Amino acid sequence: MVLEAIRYKPGSLQILNQLKLPHQEEYDEIHNSTDGWHAIKDMRTRGAPAIAIVAALSLAVELQNSEISDKADEVAAFVLEKLEYLVTSRPTAVNLADAARKLKKIVESAASANGSDGAAVSKAFCDAAAQMLIADVSDNQGIGKYGAEWISKQAGGGQVSVLTHCNTGSLATAGYGTALGVIRSLHANGSLKRAFCTETRPYNQGSRLTAFELVHDKIPATLITDSMASALLQLKGPSERIAAIVVGADRVAANGDTANKIGTYQLAITAKHHGVKFLVAAPRTTIDLQTKSGAGITIEERPGKEMTFIKGPRFDGVDIDVTQAETVSIAAKGIDVWNPAFDVTPAELIDGIITEIGVVEKGEDGKFDLTIAMEAHHEGIKPTTVGGL
Repeated sequence: MVLEAIRYKPGSLQILNQLKLPHQEEYDEIHNSTDGWHAIKDMRTRGAPAIAIVAALSLAVELQNSEISDKADEVAAFVLEKLEYLVTSRPTAVNLADAARKLKKIVESAASANGSDGAAVSKAFCDAAAQMLIADVSDNQGIGKYGAEWISKQAGGGQVSVLTHCNTGSLATAGYGTALGVIRSLHANGSLKRAFCTETRPYNQGSRLTAFELVHDKIPATLITDSMASALLQLKGPSERIAAIVVGADRVAANGDTANKIGTYQLAITAKHHGVKFLVAAPRTTIDLQTKSGAGITIEERPGKEMTFIKGPRFDGVDIDVTQAETVSIAAKGIDVWNPAFDVTPAELIDGIITEIGVVEKGEDGKFDLTIAMEAHHEGIKPTTVGGL
């Protein structure tokens, strides 16, 4: 059964509450944009592609279940105000801002059409939001296909192992996943020996969510702590044929610098030292040509208590009691905490950026030209080879 993190039909939106995974599968009802904002801010739903979709659909169900004005300009003004509000929920993830810009244009176009009324503007927005859900799954399958082919080709065939960080699967997207989609594709075609996933402190998206998806899909996998990655490549890299570290992205700058979950940067450094390919898997909606380099990316800082406390169900030494959740202190009371949610990996440490239409590689000058990917995005160009666009 395919894992669904987002359940939508006109007038109804449910999200899988990821704070309760892996022990409880509970869906939260999202009735309006305020519910959507809090679901994203609280990280009940997370992952750059998923939060953009949840934000858009939360406003769609609000429109579908509300009495709206019959005036096109009033509905348009309402939608634009709500979009600006939703973008403030997670500022680092470019997909959310990108989706808001595109939806804004659709709404403004619908509102300016001859004979348009409030219902027409609302329908234009809701149809576009629903299409985002469909398109994301298709994009992820493309990322999985091209990434798997590229890795297999670089490794010279045979089964390979892959290390990934944070969660980039069905729980972070509309379905299938980006970096985890590459792992799924390798597994589906018989090319995956083993997936390794980091626990991803301090929020444990790897141990709670990625591990949950890997077990769900019966993919051979091993969990490690974040601090074990270098030792893994040193001690098990050759025997396990670890061919690549594949991660997702919250924002890719024009030069290829990539913001992703904290801990990504140090993985790129260890990959370079051990001669392992380091790949970023992301749809083109994550590429931000307006941000020239990683220096221009805003890094969100999270509450310190995420590092000093940990929450989970009670364990009595034999069984896990999911009805009894406990919060436990794991740090010295009074210690100062620095908790950035993301770091920026310099482009020089990245070997390729896997998109839904192919893998962007560096040119002869050793730099990425991401304008090629975005031009292909606008013109509908398909890649002729796996290695480039």
